[in-house]
Amino acid sequence: MKNLILFALLLSTTLSFGQCDKDVLLTSSKTEYLDGSGTVQRTENEQSTIELSKSQVIITPGNSNHKMTGKVESATCNWPTAYQEGKMVIKAVFDDPSGESRHATLTTEGKAGMITFLMEIAEMPDKKIRVSVNSFKETKKE
Repeated sequence: MKNLILFALLLSTTLSFGQCDKDVLLTSSKTEYLDGSGTVQRTENEQSTIELSKSQVIITPGNSNHKMTGKVESATCNWPTAYQEGKMVIKAVFDDPSGESRHATLTTEGKAGMITFLMEIAEMPDKKIRVSVNSFKETKKE
């Protein structure tokens, strides 16, 4: 009986963290720009993509000329139901066009099958970016 319980616990842990080591592409058709308190300042209807991997994050907003690439410094992840229920928090560093580093916290959260992505930049505490994810798919690792 103890072995069965241990096996079930290990299996659920593997399923919970199994999505965390996979490369994923998130897509969205709407971006919300928030102030520091989370109040929506403006909304843009634009096709955006967010590529997540163990080592980097690539965000391509509606204007594909402004691609942002960040290096992942740390990640915590718990997806009891892959990209439907759970949460992943990534700490990453992005270099802006002027060459300065921006330290970001990227939170991907699923509740009742709805996925949201929130980007908060430490150097810009009065601005946040939130997208409602339309779709996600696993991508192949290189």
